[in-house]
Amino acid sequence: MNEKYRIIHDNILLILQNGLSKDLTYHSVQHTVDTLKNAERIALDENINSEEDLFLLKVACLYHDSGYLVTYSGHEEASCNLAKKDLPAFGLNKKQLDKINGMIIATKIPQRPSTYLEEIICDADLDYLGTADFFTGSDSLFLELKKRGLVKSRKDWDSKQVRFIKEHRYFTSTSKKLREKQKLIHLKMIESTV
Repeated sequence: MNEKYRIIHDNILLILQNGLSKDLTYHSVQHTVDTLKNAERIALDENINSEEDLFLLKVACLYHDSGYLVTYSGHEEASCNLAKKDLPAFGLNKKQLDKINGMIIATKIPQRPSTYLEEIICDADLDYLGTADFFTGSDSLFLELKKRGLVKSRKDWDSKQVRFIKEHRYFTSTSKKLREKQKLIHLKMIESTV
């Protein structure tokens, strides 16, 4: 890990740890760390070899939900603003910031990535849909949304999940191969409850 990245990594994780609301049961520091690990794994499988691309992807993952420090709705734009404010101090230029912000905005639901790196961060962000941790992630997101009055009941949540999973798609061949089948199994399980 190069020195610049290590400092950015440690800095933003510390800020998130100290600043994120404890009510963010899903969009926590752990989600940021998981998204980062998922992106690194997908990038490796997808043969992303450029050090520059990997660096920008990892920084985008670290910042992608940092906007929750200031707002819940529209957090992606707030995340971009934080990245634009923080990252020039670490020597990142406008072109690099534009790529990072493109990746952050691509994670907004519905996801609309327009570059390969944007596809990777999108798949990394919603990796849990096709993993054994799906129900743990789903429960923590339900609690977070219920606390904000964005879902009323478990039945309401299950209906929203069915719609969401039906509309969701993975973009990278890695995620399609590793996650799509299990995601569809989860969908059938939830459909049986609504």
